[in-house]
Amino acid sequence: MAAAVAALRAPEIAEALEWLPVRTASRSELVTVHDPAYLDGIAAMAASGGGALDPDTVLSTGSWDTALITAGAGLSAVEALQAGRGDAAFVVGRPPGHHAERDRGMGFCLVNNIAVAAAALRARGERVAIVDWDVHHGNGTQDVFWTDPNVLFVSVHQSPLYPGTGGWDERGGGVGLGTTINLPLPPGAAGDAYLALFDEVVVPAVERFAPTWVLVSAGYDAHRADPLAQMELTSGDYADLTRRSAALAPQAGRVVLFLEGGYDLVALRDSVFASASALLGGNARPEPGSSGGTGRERVPAYRELFIDEPLPG
Repeated sequence: MAAAVAALRAPEIAEALEWLPVRTASRSELVTVHDPAYLDGIAAMAASGGGALDPDTVLSTGSWDTALITAGAGLSAVEALQAGRGDAAFVVGRPPGHHAERDRGMGFCLVNNIAVAAAALRARGERVAIVDWDVHHGNGTQDVFWTDPNVLFVSVHQSPLYPGTGGWDERGGGVGLGTTINLPLPPGAAGDAYLALFDEVVVPAVERFAPTWVLVSAGYDAHRADPLAQMELTSGDYADLTRRSAALAPQAGRVVLFLEGGYDLVALRDSVFASASALLGGNARPEPGSSGGTGRERVPAYRELFIDEPLPG
């Protein structure tokens, strides 16, 4: 997280940012997303000294309190924007959240931060679009909103890769059928494939849904330097993805980015800097955009499937 904070303190953008105080998320806010027994279990595990939920997800004695603050930071960001304190917000916190399901933490995630914020907005009658560009599929967010027709979940991710979910045929259930859109890309995809997919599928799908808020699971682990995946994005590509995602909000003050993955510290710093600059209307690009990888050949099929002949939703 220090690398992401350092990016936001860069002199080129620091004066345009306001650092907000945050609060902890309450139990009543968390149970809109998570099973109470699961929450009690991880709180008790942390209080008793910590332990492992799975081989990737380990709790220390401070993990529970940190998770409450990180989830609360997302709620604080939404509340600040609703009060007119900015045009956009960036929640820089750990642990990340998009792998946390209703009753299971995994993939470094304990509480699904973006889902908690989306659920709070949904309870106020808002329509929320969640755009997830982390290199790993946001299985937890999908799980939470699988049957909700008023939350659109769109994920662009590498496949095959952890956690093994996110096939194009996973499209929601019940009255939420059609409001889950998964767009898996093969290893080696570069910025041109991502941007084509956004322009041809993500943007029209979100515009059709007509959200009142846009929340972004901003994972930076599709960067070519990241050790946990095999994609070819650069920090310049993240500037372009941020700009396109922010433009989907119906008005200023209705877009929030949530930090998810990103495990090469230099790549994370540069990519967060590029995203923050884009949110501020700038065009900082520590690296040029990338092209020439795999994945562009999938765009026409995804457009036909999700835009030309979409399911209800």
